[in-house]
Amino acid sequence: MVLPFQNTYARLPGSFFEKAQPTPVVQPSLIVLNDELALTLGVDPEFLRSKEGLAILAGNAIPEGAEPLAMAYAGHQFGGFSPQLGDGRAILLGEIGGKDIQLKGAGPTPFSRRGDGRSALGPVLREYLVSEAMHAMGIPTTRALAAVASGELVLREAPEKGGIFTRVASSHLRIGTAQFFAARRDLESLKALVEYANRRHYPGTTGALGLLQKVITRQAELVAKWMGVGFIHGVMNTDNMSLSGETIDYGPCAFMDHFDPARKFSYIDQQGRYAYQNQPGIAQWNLTRLAEALLPLIDNDAEKAVELAKAELENFPALFKAAYHEVFSKKIGLVQNKDEELIQSLLDLMAKEKADFTLVFRCLGEGRESFLAQFQNDAKAREWHDRWQTSGEPDTSLMHTMNPAFIPRNHRIEEVIEAAKQDNFYPFRELLRVLQRPYLNQPEFSKYQRPPAPDEVVCATFCGT
Repeated sequence: MVLPFQNTYARLPGSFFEKAQPTPVVQPSLIVLNDELALTLGVDPEFLRSKEGLAILAGNAIPEGAEPLAMAYAGHQFGGFSPQLGDGRAILLGEIGGKDIQLKGAGPTPFSRRGDGRSALGPVLREYLVSEAMHAMGIPTTRALAAVASGELVLREAPEKGGIFTRVASSHLRIGTAQFFAARRDLESLKALVEYANRRHYPGTTGALGLLQKVITRQAELVAKWMGVGFIHGVMNTDNMSLSGETIDYGPCAFMDHFDPARKFSYIDQQGRYAYQNQPGIAQWNLTRLAEALLPLIDNDAEKAVELAKAELENFPALFKAAYHEVFSKKIGLVQNKDEELIQSLLDLMAKEKADFTLVFRCLGEGRESFLAQFQNDAKAREWHDRWQTSGEPDTSLMHTMNPAFIPRNHRIEEVIEAAKQDNFYPFRELLRVLQRPYLNQPEFSKYQRPPAPDEVVCATFCGT
């Protein structure tokens, strides 16, 4: 089968990328294939399961029509600017159906900076589960097409089994892509990026200011949706924020169990820069860095360019607030009555009681007693519930489309990874099936709803390098 590759990114100036070839592995095996996504792309899943298809997914063969490359970008990482990062362990094969097809963990690239370009199996399985769960919850995200066991070991703190992940994205353009060219004062490449991003993601939009407007709106809506499911990205560096408004780069990410606005999971985020409650502010900070990069293209008059960009950035808080209250109003079933104080008082009660974020909202739509059972302070919970019931006519059917019963809880992901290290992928496949239907009651899988016991709590996650 000839895969219908387009290579629009490879047609951009050479400053955008370096050519890169995947490094073959000795004995790859397919762990999982996303049939539904393959069909959406117009690719026969059975071909991808074949020997020829597996060779492509493992990086052992370059499909006809593909033009493999590693993308160039810069980025602020925990507030410090790195003028050159780039795909150190990811190789873009090209586009199919307008979507990027990328191999992660397929070997070193010119941007690997002494790294091996490989991925351990754990991060591959984590990204597969979390990205597909996010998609099932209706949150813009990159997708998982396949996970392959490389059959080789990678050396981290200790030898670990390796894996290769096939990621699908609307594109892999990042805020850091614009920063890469701005840092080099390469205005021709920066202009080409703006034209390409607008053409690919925002048809009808023109110019750098138009792109900035669109990205600000998309990011405000995206972060509001993250907050609505208790998701903590964990590493909101500018190179991990996409121009398309999709969630990208699931490294040290997690979903909260008990609600804590200051919760963080990333082991390397010692100061809590990317904690749950900080995500909106960090998104605006990142967007400011995008605006700075685009200033030379916004207007020839530097002062006017700053004024125009600043005006757009000042819209972010209102855009986020509107999106946030839309999400949480739907979560409590009161769309016509967006009672900000009612929402906040519930969140305050949840934080004080250390109540489980997912279960509180899910149980709210399942009945009074189910809701009250999530709190130790029965009186305060009853008081809030009474206020909620008299605030309007809650739409419980809407609530069940907004409040997932199942999320990829961290302790369950760790169980899956530990089993996979022993070549047992059944727990992974079972959890994946559950997460693909997050809003449905699945009583036979009720164990996946439960928060972790004290000895099961996972306090930190790590990046996948």
